[in-house]
Amino acid sequence: MPRIRILPDILSNKIAAGEVVERPAAVVKELVENAIDAGGRRIVVEIEAGGRRLIRVADDGAGMDPDDTLLALERYATSKLASDEDLFAIRTLGFRGEALPSIASVSRLTLVSRPADLSAGTEVRVEGGRIQNVSETGAPPGTMVTVKDLFFNTPARRKFLKTVQTEMGHIGDCLAGLALGHPEIDFRLIHNGKATRRWPAVSDSGDRVADVLGRNLQNDLFPLSLENEAAAVTGWVASPRVNRSTSRGVHLFVNGRHVKARTLLHAVMQGYRQRLMKGQFPVAVCHVRVPAEQVDVNVHPTKHEVRFARQREVHGVVAGAVAAALNQADRRQRPGMGGSPQPRTPLPSGIGESIRHYQRSPFDDKISSPAQKPLTRPPAEPDPARELPRQTNLWQQGRFARLNVIGQFRRTYLLCESEEGLIIIDQHAAHERVYYEQLHRRRGSTNAAAQKLLIPETIELSHREAALLQDLLPVLAHLGLEIEPFGGTTFAIKAAPLMLLEGELGPVIREILETALAPGGAAEPDAVLDDSVKIMACHGAIRARQTLDDRQIRRLLQQMDECDNPSHCPHGRPTWIRWTQNDLEKAFGRQG
Repeated sequence: MPRIRILPDILSNKIAAGEVVERPAAVVKELVENAIDAGGRRIVVEIEAGGRRLIRVADDGAGMDPDDTLLALERYATSKLASDEDLFAIRTLGFRGEALPSIASVSRLTLVSRPADLSAGTEVRVEGGRIQNVSETGAPPGTMVTVKDLFFNTPARRKFLKTVQTEMGHIGDCLAGLALGHPEIDFRLIHNGKATRRWPAVSDSGDRVADVLGRNLQNDLFPLSLENEAAAVTGWVASPRVNRSTSRGVHLFVNGRHVKARTLLHAVMQGYRQRLMKGQFPVAVCHVRVPAEQVDVNVHPTKHEVRFARQREVHGVVAGAVAAALNQADRRQRPGMGGSPQPRTPLPSGIGESIRHYQRSPFDDKISSPAQKPLTRPPAEPDPARELPRQTNLWQQGRFARLNVIGQFRRTYLLCESEEGLIIIDQHAAHERVYYEQLHRRRGSTNAAAQKLLIPETIELSHREAALLQDLLPVLAHLGLEIEPFGGTTFAIKAAPLMLLEGELGPVIREILETALAPGGAAEPDAVLDDSVKIMACHGAIRARQTLDDRQIRRLLQQMDECDNPSHCPHGRPTWIRWTQNDLEKAFGRQG
């Protein structure tokens, strides 16, 4: 009895579906890419229950006649490859011939298609990979694919689907990426019968970037344009001040395909070199055009990854394009040439004065906010008595306030003298610890130090970010951040803790969301809250290279005495170090 058997088509299609169809967003990606390849200029994506119940993609593209409509449901059937040579010169988004049969094998699928030169369309109904009915039907030119009850016959996969909001976030981000790559196409997204987003066709790709990533970026976008023998690069990069804590703001396209390519990401980061701090990532939309025969898009079933024949040259032109765009922007923004763009649009003097009068001085608040009695303690942290045994006596005895202040070094470090020796304090790390503990103590307090904004600050988010923020609103409210939905994926920030009023609030919210959404990011509510507190403390704390007067230094030392763990910042870095007289004498050779 032979042990090796040829798998039935139904089973092989389900295995293929496991590679291609991870979740509803993967279905949307495959169907929309087919619609783009068919020449669609209006693509409507309709979703119910986050894709569990219904996914429908309709386009006004070329359509298919009855024979092609049936063949499209056969595995490895495609109109996009005719020879071996075609496989190594892919010019379309789809080409494997796996998407439709794979999706049909794990859903109840209906395919309706009609070319413009025929008076009627063809409807094919498939359930679990088996064709149930083929009929003629009235239909407009183009193709409509309806996918119902995804994974109905593979419950093991269905149970791994996330919440409706999470799956909808993935769908929204997927469609947003496709919209960034094809500004000439009108995209619409409908969820549970309600129009969620629309990206109308535009002639200027910068308008599409602003539509997708947020209108607030419009004045901070700089065009890319560079070409060499290996590739041509176009697109947009944002000012370095508009940065993210993950690489999710970098959108990369190769020949119109949205990809995740380490080579290209590294090239973009290289172009921003010396403009971003460690841990910061830019916002960029980078379109790379290479000869089809010099890029392999068949590296992975999802077609997200690519490989270049001339990788070094492609890397060089992308890095060069980004650096050139930023250098050109720098030249335009020098004094006498228009000046640097301001983070916010200047307000009329009357309103500006009113706000300044209404708000307390942010810098004074940074150093002089009194600590409140603990309401809830921060999470347990490493015991500094074990990690830095030589330093524990100083703070356990509450002696920061009694240090003799010598001065500031490089406007970053506080030099102080004690009986034990020279104490050097990192002013940002120390103040970050102060704010971290104060925020934890105040969370949930009815008198948390927060300030209403006379003019709410709006922030535009991706679908995944918006879905997460909706869930986090009660958590952030406990920290003094009052945020409300403002339509679509836009939110309005209406109040904030005093410590955050000096800067923009949008970047704080974005970093909180990006940290939670990053691979390995916090999932438990307490962990998300702790990450949020760390980010808020970091943004609110006094910065390095910031001059402090004696009163402000004294207040910071007093606040360090009020902390449970003043020896480490919330990220684990030491806030202070000590050089004893013995250490100094050894360094200067004064001891034998």
